[in-house]
Amino acid sequence: MKDIAVGDRVSWNTSQGRTRGKVLERKTSDFTFADQHFTASKDSPSFIVESEKTGAKAAHDASALRRLKS
Repeated sequence: MKDIAVGDRVSWNTSQGRTRGKVLERKTSDFTFADQHFTASKDSPSFIVESEKTGAKAAHDASALRRLKS
């Protein structure tokens, strides 16, 4: 499977169930988002995603995301 990229449509789990949205940013170095520290690297990137339903933004590791067909 191809790597997840900015602009891809993805889904991920939340406490309310499965959510769909779009990848806004790919992070390849450590960063802070919503007062939480995330560890990221070129080999293990993290992503900022935006929910289609609410517009809320979140940060996730690639392993938490599933790419959806366009």
